[in-house]
Amino acid sequence: MEPQEYTITVFTENQTGLLQRVVSVFTRRHINIDSLTTSRSSVPDIHRFTIVVSVREDMVRKLVAQLEKQVDVVKAFYDDASRIIYQEIALYKIPTHIFSNSDNVETLIRRHNARILEIEPEYIVLEKTGHQEETEALLQELEPFGIFEFVRSGRVAITRPMERLNKYLNELEEMA
Repeated sequence: MEPQEYTITVFTENQTGLLQRVVSVFTRRHINIDSLTTSRSSVPDIHRFTIVVSVREDMVRKLVAQLEKQVDVVKAFYDDASRIIYQEIALYKIPTHIFSNSDNVETLIRRHNARILEIEPEYIVLEKTGHQEETEALLQELEPFGIFEFVRSGRVAITRPMERLNKYLNELEEMA
């Protein structure tokens, strides 16, 4: 079985030190985290970790099981790309003068559906949302013109099926 990209969603209580404990599950197994994003979830007082890894399916099952053993973890799930809708955001700081020297930059920005967020005398900040390949493609096309800064967020994702955390919590409530 070949490694595949999986998105792991971990729902937790909001406790100090939990990020370190979650990451240590991956570190102990020498598994690289490709992307990590945290935010509040749709359930009050529950936070959400979105973690992207490239591993075999048997390994992702073990990771999820190990994550669920953590005291403050409510539930963890994993999905391949076909079961999620996801995006990333990238910001690019480019020199302002490149717009006066070429129409190519404006065409390039339109072709990639990027937005201008801020215009300053020395630089312009662009925003691009999409998959990593899309934000990377814009970066590569902007590089010949010069880039002062570049940053990309981690993946944010929602599952195609209805949110399983709510279903899981309802099942627990019915059992109680």
